[in-house]
Amino acid sequence: MKTTVAALVYTALAVFANPALSDVDAAAALRTGDMKKLVFHSSPEAVPNKAFQLADGAGDMSLSAFRGKHVLVNFWATWCAPCRKEMPMLSELQTEFGGDDFEVVTIATGRNSPAGIQKFFAETNINNLPRHQDPKQQLASQMGVFGLPITVIIDPEGREIARLRGDADWASDSAKAIIKTLISD
Repeated sequence: MKTTVAALVYTALAVFANPALSDVDAAAALRTGDMKKLVFHSSPEAVPNKAFQLADGAGDMSLSAFRGKHVLVNFWATWCAPCRKEMPMLSELQTEFGGDDFEVVTIATGRNSPAGIQKFFAETNINNLPRHQDPKQQLASQMGVFGLPITVIIDPEGREIARLRGDADWASDSAKAIIKTLISD
């Protein structure tokens, strides 16, 4: 643990001492542990404007509704064991950083009943994440989501800047340092 913290501090000092680095470069330099799987794109990528369903059938929305803030979009399913494992960590990330500059958006893709999603959130004490759905996997397909979980980080301009395939410890010091760096403009 001390080694990880020391590495994070050293990396942060090196990154912040070089003002020529962008926030994305600085965030990428902070990847340790599970976050090494987080791939930052060399240039931001367009995100489709395909609609997904809001929780509890409250209508539709697209990711463009989140412009102006960094968004961590997690595609998951109730039947996916790694997805279920990481959901409480995503909740912790939302608790710590959620607000005007950052939001965790969870989208259950494929066959997930609203009742099953509600039950899962209740069982895991998650009350700060949305229960959105993409039942026909239209958004997931357009975003190249094949396999779950997939987590995508979108910048305030609505462009994908990073992607992580598989589950990860989103409550780790590395994950939190990455998010903090991205949102501290």
